[in-house]
Amino acid sequence: MSKLDKIHNMPIYQKAEQIFKLTEGLVQIIPKDDEILQETSVRFMLEDAIIIPAKIVNAEAGDLYDLRMENAAIIRKAARDLYVHAGSLHYHGIENVEYIDLLRKEIDEFRMLFIDWVASFDVWNYIKDEWGLFNPPGVNAHDKDPDADIPLNPDDFFNFDHEDEEEDEG
Repeated sequence: MSKLDKIHNMPIYQKAEQIFKLTEGLVQIIPKDDEILQETSVRFMLEDAIIIPAKIVNAEAGDLYDLRMENAAIIRKAARDLYVHAGSLHYHGIENVEYIDLLRKEIDEFRMLFIDWVASFDVWNYIKDEWGLFNPPGVNAHDKDPDADIPLNPDDFFNFDHEDEEEDEG
């Protein structure tokens, strides 16, 4: 099974896909002649709904704590915005409130999966976030980077042999 298949089988990813499909269905009941709702709610809801599964894939592929947390923050924002946009449809006279309530229920269930997913991130697998937003507990942006004292010799890294190059030139 590929890494992408494993991600697609994760409960949080499957719930994100359900949210996307529900959102696609919900925006279909928004009147096509309501330009304001079409330009705001439909557009923003679909954007938020597609961001969620995409960022789950990014977080799983990145694996580093800081990258995972950055993706998690984007997911959280998209899910919260989607929840609010869906709820606001009540006030715009959308009649199928059951559909709205179902989407919001799915987002609530997603939130519970999200909490457990974020708690599973490996806090020891990180690169210090110099911006200070996504460091693991106990790591501060002002801390000295533990890798700063490791000398980097590009010749060792890339396996260049300057002597061979000089011989080729002569």
